[in-house]
Amino acid sequence: MVTTDVGLRESAGRTASAPIVNNMSIQVATVNGSGSQSSNTVLLRSIFQMGIPVSGKNLFPSNIAGLPTWYTIRANKDGYVARKKEIDFVVAMNQETARDDVMSLAPGAAVLYDEPLNLSGLRDDLVFYSVPFDKLVAPVCPEAKLRKLVKNMIYVGVVAQLLDIEMTEVEIAIRRQFAKKVKAANLNMAAVQAGFDYASASLTKQDPYRVKRMDKNHGKIIIDGNAASALGCVFAGVTVLSWYPITPSSSLAESMIEYLKRFRIGPDGKATFAVIQAEDELAAIGMVMGAGWAGARAMTTTSGPGISLMSEFAGLSYYAEIPAVVWDIQRVGPSTGLPTRTSQADILSTAFLSHGDTKHIMLFPSSPQECFTMAMDAFNLAEQFQTLVFVLSDLDLGMNNWMSDAFPYPETPINRGKVLSKEDLNKAGSFARYKDVDGDAIPYRTLPGTQHPAAAYFTRGSGHNASAQYSERPDDYENNMERLRRKFEHARTFVPAPIVETMAGAEVGIIAFGSSHWALTECRDQLRDEHKLATDYLRLRAYPFSPEIADFIRSHKRVYVVEQNRDAQMFSLLRLDLESDLVPRLRSVARLDGLPLDARSVTDDIAALEGK
Repeated sequence: MVTTDVGLRESAGRTASAPIVNNMSIQVATVNGSGSQSSNTVLLRSIFQMGIPVSGKNLFPSNIAGLPTWYTIRANKDGYVARKKEIDFVVAMNQETARDDVMSLAPGAAVLYDEPLNLSGLRDDLVFYSVPFDKLVAPVCPEAKLRKLVKNMIYVGVVAQLLDIEMTEVEIAIRRQFAKKVKAANLNMAAVQAGFDYASASLTKQDPYRVKRMDKNHGKIIIDGNAASALGCVFAGVTVLSWYPITPSSSLAESMIEYLKRFRIGPDGKATFAVIQAEDELAAIGMVMGAGWAGARAMTTTSGPGISLMSEFAGLSYYAEIPAVVWDIQRVGPSTGLPTRTSQADILSTAFLSHGDTKHIMLFPSSPQECFTMAMDAFNLAEQFQTLVFVLSDLDLGMNNWMSDAFPYPETPINRGKVLSKEDLNKAGSFARYKDVDGDAIPYRTLPGTQHPAAAYFTRGSGHNASAQYSERPDDYENNMERLRRKFEHARTFVPAPIVETMAGAEVGIIAFGSSHWALTECRDQLRDEHKLATDYLRLRAYPFSPEIADFIRSHKRVYVVEQNRDAQMFSLLRLDLESDLVPRLRSVARLDGLPLDARSVTDDIAALEGK
């Protein structure tokens, strides 16, 4: 018996007679706390294991349980992994959102739904598949309390059958997901098989979407940016982590704790690291500052509200020249804002965090691999320039699943900067903590416990001269601040340089950074193919800005700065930095809806501004 509810109007080539292979967006709509994360991860990994480029985006509420959550899997043969604006295949499991989910779809999309929702009458231009999930899960899972969780695995089996996902890969993904729980793995696999068998016997394929094995994922891994960041910090030599829980940065600290327990236990069985969960973000950064002053590689991780609380200590780091690293996993503000949505809106507040004349080095990773490598960059720069370094990730990069190249094993030695030992002090004969000896504006420092009578100095957050002596003399203050300015300028040639990609004959340039990069790679192809608009592209990776950025702007008539915030913060920061004749060439494309950036929205914005 065929129980498929089918309605389909031919539109945009979305018909069963025109198969769409390895190019789709699958959205699973469930309830937060229903256990769908495991099911969705299994789907994602199964497609990835078939060699198909894939990404996963989780849109979840900020409460613990009960509100709607959506998980979107994008499979794309051309390697595009940014969020796709259009949804092609929906798994509707949430009564509260099912109607809106269906009504938002473009004609020709497919809807797999829980039978009691009775969605097939809503539209006649979609493909509908009705599945009695409760009836299917009951014989598989006799224990009623577990059925809500196991029920989600039924849709994994149905989707696998409808989209041709290989069941051998599904089982591998399940065994990996429940690696230490054999009974749970067997139970979930039985649920998947029940869904697959039902779809085989009772559903007639009507939509055009298929997946087919490729070979594009060789050497790649699936990982989230926070886990990659944590691993990078461990490889960078971090020994002190002080943190306060806040979404979306908590998983970075939690991952690091697991890595430290695994890799930082000495031969005597004792930990060679310190982790402190502070009472708030202000205390967390204070502890990090103390550890950095003492010579440890120390860090904290937070989000926008925590950055605000760290303002005073950030100024101390800058002025007293104490190295440390802060990871800011950005989310939507102001205030509590939307704590489980993504943005790039801490740019200006972080660049000048604190009061008075203060500037901070910032790094902008765009991928898990850069989260790993820039962790090492951050600590090296912090100690080389004796300052606070901020790494600005975001919720999309930090908490979502990304396909990534395997991480390179670090080959560059750790750079501790200008640290004087007892032997160095014996040779030098004298030591002035804030004196520019080498003409690069970076002074020398000593660490507490250095056994030399000249090693000691006062670390002052108040006015001081080159010898770290208290001073309110205008010339001492001006000289010190001017040296700090030159030190910041000196960093321009040491921070990660931008990445430039060109097209022949392009008069238009685009600048973006961080997780926006993945939408831009697709956007540029759309602009070229749909609007005959060639573009060059510069991906920012750090502040202060490298000289190449001004050169890039100078070589283009118009340059669009794409970012995820309301007020065009990176656009504003560039305008502050550039020579006045370059500023008129900049255009802003600032988007913020809390969703990961999609290519179509950026393409439409730039095309409209170009009069296309």
